[in-house]
Amino acid sequence: MKQGPIGIFDSGYGGLTVLKEIISELPEYDYLYLGDNARAPYGTRSYETVYQYTLECVKQLFDMGCQLVILACNTSSAKALRTIQQNDLPGIDPSRRVLGIIRPSAEVIGDYTSTGHIGILATPGTVASDSYLMEIRKFFPRLKVFQEACPMWVSLVENNEHYNPGANYFVQKHMDNLLKKSSYIDVILMACTHYPLLINKIKQFLPGGVRVLDQGRIVAKSLADYLKRHPEMETLCSKNRRYQFYTTNSTETFERQGSAFFGQPVHARHLDI
Repeated sequence: MKQGPIGIFDSGYGGLTVLKEIISELPEYDYLYLGDNARAPYGTRSYETVYQYTLECVKQLFDMGCQLVILACNTSSAKALRTIQQNDLPGIDPSRRVLGIIRPSAEVIGDYTSTGHIGILATPGTVASDSYLMEIRKFFPRLKVFQEACPMWVSLVENNEHYNPGANYFVQKHMDNLLKKSSYIDVILMACTHYPLLINKIKQFLPGGVRVLDQGRIVAKSLADYLKRHPEMETLCSKNRRYQFYTTNSTETFERQGSAFFGQPVHARHLDI
């Protein structure tokens, strides 16, 4: 089999915060990022629609040479990953792999808490899916998990309003809501890839001693561990330090918005799906 880049998929820009951390952890590999911006957001769409869109993009990444694809999108990981892994991959190519970002977070989150009370900040779609509750229960059945849906936060970030004082109201509102659910929460997971851009505001409204976890860093370390444990897949990932970016929408908009998520300029190509 031919070597290829590691595919990173998201419905929009948020997955760039995950890719940024993956590159920091594993800089030697090639990466191909695909943002389905033309059909974003996925969070308000049905399970069937999210599954269909995600599958189309995974197939596109396979066609572009990726042997391994990471769904750097909580909505796709919650609503499409398992079906793709169990039903589609065996027919497409059983040697290829598709991984998500919910399980890696669930596997380790219990290691960060002393009280056993953790908070989850996420989009309404991710909260409604209960994916984090189900995954965390598999690894840490005694943890008490409190979720808070933050419907305005993605819009704040994508409209570049997250730096403005007006964003404080929406951040404080949801932080207060979460902490009212349990005063023992000592760890909070940002379970949306947009939320790292709000980290400074989130910390403003937290009491001392509460730790905020960046999902991208957890996923990056999990991927490094996965490649060590699966040398048959690691050898299929090319290593030329090449990073490619594709979007299903405007390249100009993607480059302007994407640079804020990635932390440096990005140069994108358009792709029709």
